[in-house]
Amino acid sequence: MEKELIVAIFLGVGLSASCGFRVFVPMLLASIAARFGYLPVNESFEWLSSGSAIICFSAATVVELLAYYIPFVDNLLDALAMPLAIGAGTLLTASVLPVEENMLKWVLALIVGGSTASIFQGATSVSRLSSSQFTAGFGNPVIATGENAVALGLPLLVIAFPLALGSVILLVMIWLLRRLFIKKKKY
Repeated sequence: MEKELIVAIFLGVGLSASCGFRVFVPMLLASIAARFGYLPVNESFEWLSSGSAIICFSAATVVELLAYYIPFVDNLLDALAMPLAIGAGTLLTASVLPVEENMLKWVLALIVGGSTASIFQGATSVSRLSSSQFTAGFGNPVIATGENAVALGLPLLVIAFPLALGSVILLVMIWLLRRLFIKKKKY
């Protein structure tokens, strides 16, 4: 049970991190992986592998991917994406956690998944705002392409290698938090 829980936490961290780049891409990829048996989901989350979930997430993914290529619309989407990313990260983490107690599962999923998604969503929002400021929005499609690539590749890699990739993501989160909260000393 301990090893299974550790793998599930790292899997949740990786899926949640990808929710910080795009909300619906990891949801779609998790649905497809669950459908084909590559992602073990809890009984109460079997709906994630349903055909209707895959269709809904596919439509939302196409709209999301294309909308981020429209300058300044992408900034508006970032305002909506933060709470959605936290919710998606929490949901995906809860779907893989092998914890029977519902309250414990959701609290752990919010702490692990929601916080991970919010850290990466915050970082992507800041990079897009900086790009909008310095390039008048013309650099945003380049950033969107990079984010789309990470949002597509990260869930696939984390489903295949949850422990290795989860460890790397945790290190990146620590680095981001240190950069955010620790001021550089001026000499």
